[in-house]
Amino acid sequence: MSLTPTISAFSRVTALASQRPVHAAFAWLHGNPKTIMDWQAEVTAIPAPPFGEQARSEWMAARFAEAGLSRVETDALGNVCGWLLAANLPPESTGPVVVLSAHLDTVFPAGTPLHPVVDGDRIQAPGACDNGAGLAGMLAIAHALIQSQIELAAPLLFLGNVGEEGEGDLRGVRHFYRQSALASRIAAHIVLDGAGADSAITQAVGSRRFRVTITGPGGHSFTDAGTPNPIAALAAALTAVAETPLPQEPRTTLNFGTIHGGTSVNSIPESAQASIDFRSASADVFPRLEAALQRAVEEAVERCNARAKSLAASGQGLLAFKIEKIGDRPAAQLAADAPLLETLRAVDRHLGLPTNLQLGSTDANIPLSLGIQALSMGAGGEGGGAHTLAEWYSAKGREAGLKRILLLVLAMTEWAAGQ
Repeated sequence: MSLTPTISAFSRVTALASQRPVHAAFAWLHGNPKTIMDWQAEVTAIPAPPFGEQARSEWMAARFAEAGLSRVETDALGNVCGWLLAANLPPESTGPVVVLSAHLDTVFPAGTPLHPVVDGDRIQAPGACDNGAGLAGMLAIAHALIQSQIELAAPLLFLGNVGEEGEGDLRGVRHFYRQSALASRIAAHIVLDGAGADSAITQAVGSRRFRVTITGPGGHSFTDAGTPNPIAALAAALTAVAETPLPQEPRTTLNFGTIHGGTSVNSIPESAQASIDFRSASADVFPRLEAALQRAVEEAVERCNARAKSLAASGQGLLAFKIEKIGDRPAAQLAADAPLLETLRAVDRHLGLPTNLQLGSTDANIPLSLGIQALSMGAGGEGGGAHTLAEWYSAKGREAGLKRILLLVLAMTEWAAGQ
């Protein structure tokens, strides 16, 4: 990284932080912790399972309008957009845009009890941190900017998107970049996801996800003994996959996320199914892992069918399998000399925060894979128990995280306006 851009970014951030409207925005963030926590509790109580985010989309659209954002719209998938326009540009401007987003969905299926418990600056409930913290933080930034009457140098688009978690496979942001006429105008995309005020995800971990289904005739455990068993075949296949060597560099992981099948202990099941998640910092490893999965399933099914000799002669009553790809997240990385990263470092230097760069799988995967500057960061505070029923969030340190976001957004709108 060259010295000149770093000084330039730090000078820009320092100048912004000295402005009276920015002080007013900081004052709003400092003076409204209860309001922000109320939003967080309210949105956390609204179910948003994968592919079931409509109620949260409606809630977010109402909050965007209430904040004073203009041109609030919801697209066909449920993504909600609201604009804070630049001071000296007409609404129909076709210049660069900065995006600030947070995902609406959670990992929890429909019917999960959601009863947020707020105790002072702490909230506990499924999804309270991921991504109740990000959604509340995004609303706080919108209110702080509008209430302080800060004049933006370039338009800022607020986006509450669906489909980040699990089998959602980033469908909300993916749709936004595929369908929106804005895609070519986006100069930087900042994602708010969870808690934290000293880190940022700048390297997108790629993933390939598969659903393996093995089917057979089924039957009674005693009278139909010898009929090939889908669960036995699936267990053998997964055992073989688990023994597949994984490289340490680039970091690569595999996980068996779900497995189910059968109806009773004394029934040979008619089907068995499992979901598998491969992740890596490099897309180059996925073909080998996919081949290993395909080979393991084929061989396990063949062995089970071979043992069912009496059924094999007619070709009936044998096992069959299907492997479906249910997720494909691209791997990518923010360049070390990207203005967005240089600006983040400058903001952290100004606020006295460390800059811990991490890798992860977030909505930022999509813009990064398209060559657009993007990163994912926490919305301040602390959290734990993510993706469990015991998930929690503490607003301790939230204000520092929100100041960090606000300065980064403002600095990037200034940078974008100069392009």
